[in-house]
Amino acid sequence: MKINLSNAVKFENRHNGPTDAEIVEMLEKVGASSIEELIDETVPKSIQLEKPLNLPSAQLETDFLVEFKKLASKNKVLKSFIGLGYYDTFVPNVILRNVLENPGWYTAYTPYQAEIAQGRLEALINFQTVVMELTGMELANASLLDEGTAAAEAMGMLFAVKAREKKTATKFFVDENVFPQTKAVLETRAEPIGIEIVYGSVEELDVTDPELFGVLFQYPDSDGVVRDYSAIVAAAKENKVHTAFAADLLALTILTPPGEMGADVVVGTAQRFGVPMGYGGPHSAFFATKEEFKRQIPGRIIGVSLDRAGNKAYRMALQTREQHIKREKATSNICTAQVLLAVMSSFYAVYHGPKGLQNIALRTHGLAKLTANGLKELGFEVCEKEFFDTIKVTLSSHDQAHFSAIAVGAGMNFRYAKDVVYIAFDETKSLKDAQEVINVFASAAGKDPVSLKEKSDSLEVEFSESLTRKSEYLTHPVFNSYHSEHEMLRYIKRLENKDLSLVHSMISLGSCTMKLNATAEMIPVTWPEFGQMHPFTPMAQTAGYQELFANLERWLSEITGFAGTSLQPNSGAQGEFAGLMVIRAYHQNRGEAHRNIALIPTSAHGTNPASAVMAGMKVVLVKCDEKGNIDLGDLKAKAEAHSNDLACLMVTYPSTHGVFEEAIREICATIHDNGGQVYMDGANMNAQVGLTSPGNIGADVCHLNLHKTFCIPHGGGGPGMGPICVASHLVPFLPGNPLVKTGGKDAVSSISAAPYGSASILPISYAYIAMMGGDGLTNATKMAILNANYIKERLSGHYPILYTGTKGRAAHEMIVDCRAFKEVGVEVEDIAKRLMDYGFHAPTVSFPVAGTLMIEPTESETKAELDRFCDALISIRAEIKEIEEGKADRVNNVLKNAPHTANMVLVGEWDLPYTREKAVFPIDYVKENKFWPTVRRIDSAYGDRNLVCSCIPVEEYASEESELA
Repeated sequence: MKINLSNAVKFENRHNGPTDAEIVEMLEKVGASSIEELIDETVPKSIQLEKPLNLPSAQLETDFLVEFKKLASKNKVLKSFIGLGYYDTFVPNVILRNVLENPGWYTAYTPYQAEIAQGRLEALINFQTVVMELTGMELANASLLDEGTAAAEAMGMLFAVKAREKKTATKFFVDENVFPQTKAVLETRAEPIGIEIVYGSVEELDVTDPELFGVLFQYPDSDGVVRDYSAIVAAAKENKVHTAFAADLLALTILTPPGEMGADVVVGTAQRFGVPMGYGGPHSAFFATKEEFKRQIPGRIIGVSLDRAGNKAYRMALQTREQHIKREKATSNICTAQVLLAVMSSFYAVYHGPKGLQNIALRTHGLAKLTANGLKELGFEVCEKEFFDTIKVTLSSHDQAHFSAIAVGAGMNFRYAKDVVYIAFDETKSLKDAQEVINVFASAAGKDPVSLKEKSDSLEVEFSESLTRKSEYLTHPVFNSYHSEHEMLRYIKRLENKDLSLVHSMISLGSCTMKLNATAEMIPVTWPEFGQMHPFTPMAQTAGYQELFANLERWLSEITGFAGTSLQPNSGAQGEFAGLMVIRAYHQNRGEAHRNIALIPTSAHGTNPASAVMAGMKVVLVKCDEKGNIDLGDLKAKAEAHSNDLACLMVTYPSTHGVFEEAIREICATIHDNGGQVYMDGANMNAQVGLTSPGNIGADVCHLNLHKTFCIPHGGGGPGMGPICVASHLVPFLPGNPLVKTGGKDAVSSISAAPYGSASILPISYAYIAMMGGDGLTNATKMAILNANYIKERLSGHYPILYTGTKGRAAHEMIVDCRAFKEVGVEVEDIAKRLMDYGFHAPTVSFPVAGTLMIEPTESETKAELDRFCDALISIRAEIKEIEEGKADRVNNVLKNAPHTANMVLVGEWDLPYTREKAVFPIDYVKENKFWPTVRRIDSAYGDRNLVCSCIPVEEYASEESELA
């Protein structure tokens, strides 16, 4: 046998599921002689790329990790005292290894199918409880993207719920000491919808102004100061003005919560509860408010309901707020959450408990206080107002460069402003670190340092009475039971085992692209060179990140056929908004600010119209024909009718119906001929990469869901990233940041709080592209299309496929029509729930067409897994046929009773008209690897009528425990 020394396994062969032999079998099934023939019958020849992607050659996994470590080492990780909403934290190792680094947690999907998501739903209920009790509010969501966008959501909600007397009010007062990155996001979101932001000191606030509808305070503020806002809030309330606070959760363990001061909304980030800074994200933001606003609160709320057996079960509550339903009537385009990060923060609170959290806060405050006392002794002027963790020290501007050089030389970063330096402490800092801060200041002043050690024993909390927290928090047993690592590990695993994720089986969600998240892609995420960087670290210390950004932007621009990329948007919906704001700025720059009409096909993602409204545009819907394509006649008529005011068309390609529309270039030309721009929703880029591109079809801007096409895990519902790529004429308007230079020369204001969004997960997509190379990415697209068409052919004859291309092909996804089964009482939800008994998560249900399943297999699934999934759906079709033929009862059958739990099978008499085996082992392969749903079908309507969004009360918990005893 000849030895081949270069015979290493390419990463592409690990990522793409089908083997060469399987590809031959699948092509035979779909009736194509080759992959090339299948692609030509699927993707219109007129839009196919003429040359391959110009990307670096694919790297082997081992080579990539060695090279990437060298890149990472170019980041210089100093101790951060910068603060400003981002703090270093200890991620407990039991959470780091068993949640953040565990595919059982990070590969799960959004908990739409609650019966197989009870673990993360419980963790999210814990998160909401932490937020509600620490802020003193009645209701909280789980969760939002970052503190800046959470504050913007608060502003938007308060604008929508104005009192009748304030109907015409448009002013929103923002305390001048709100974090600067939050101000920038507020400005971006305010102007398009007609809100006027007014900045000033708290002393300048006039709550009697009839034009004022809301106020935002920072608590503690950017100077580190804490103050009692009770009197101001009370005066605002008397004048029908709502109040919002951006607060620090850790500080609230010892400070009076805003809810007790009368706040209407409290927002912030849970980052310092055990989530790395990650150069800006991802982190879970929170939004807490009063119950009276439960129908207006943005994002997702987890609630307690009952399952069919009357047992308590969790699910997403008040789902009518989902933007796919509200569309252009939505006041927010939020359709996701930061689930993985919220889960981490909730476990952090469970692990430490109320006493542990308070001790961390006291230690943090104590170090700040001790350091302030030492600085005063050295002769420095320190702000005398009450503070929590941040000290404001007067330092003349001509000393700053000298001072900064000394600090950096000592391995420390501080925050600087005119004539002042700020020092922010966190849980990772020690007495030794405080002493080193003193030494830096002493060195800069040419003085001998003072010793802090002997002063540390006499520290006391000395907040004024009104600012000292007196109320209890986190009294529920869950926060007081798992403080040993062994018990914490078992609790994490107990919840993990309730959830179905990609470690169990394929998740074939149309439009969501649940593909392999390779271990090699995930490893760098927890490297300290990426995780421990503050987003406002001096640029000279971030060379590794800057190289990563530059390469990734260049690669994404090549893949999309565009000239420039912004990595700032930290979700797909944020990417939509960013793209539209860039288009808006382009029109304004050309003196055509009146262009505000957005044409949107009726098949579009629900966030599309919501994003358009947020960008100050008016939505005009365009019809689709019976084949699911955009009605070209209707499009042309509406484009011409609105030609004077046309801003853009929002189009998804391939369409949401899973079809490559032949007329896409004509569609784009129609918009351009009438003065508009074309925004392409990148949700379906998995069918384009390497075969065609948004630039090639004639679009002007697109967003990319890196958590779909480029392998960032969905994390149970987040994190995500939604960068935008734009044509050359839009590059000048790419979004900026007030503290770090990003974007174009005429940049729109910030879309996200951090300059590069959720930067610490960008290494995942970087790794994917680097290890796949241009050919590998193209082959992945081909495999996605082959897998989809294979499923289509296997299901044909059992289920109708709603839409196909002109040659009968599906793109990377297809819609299976289940509406006819209503005649025998079977709803699409019944099929979704029954799939759980077969060990599968349902495809996308009732979107974009009610009563259908949208299936997307991705390229990462093997033929064997595709066959198991098809066998399950074919078996379910046979079960429906039993009802059609009268062999099974119309109401009491395996579909209507699905899912079936272990408790159903093992406890009590079996009185159902089918066997236990049919219920839980409907097909042979299930016996080998049974996944058990932990609850029966959940009654969502009951939960909405009886809204409970925190941990089950202690009394009920105790009674349930006694019943089990």
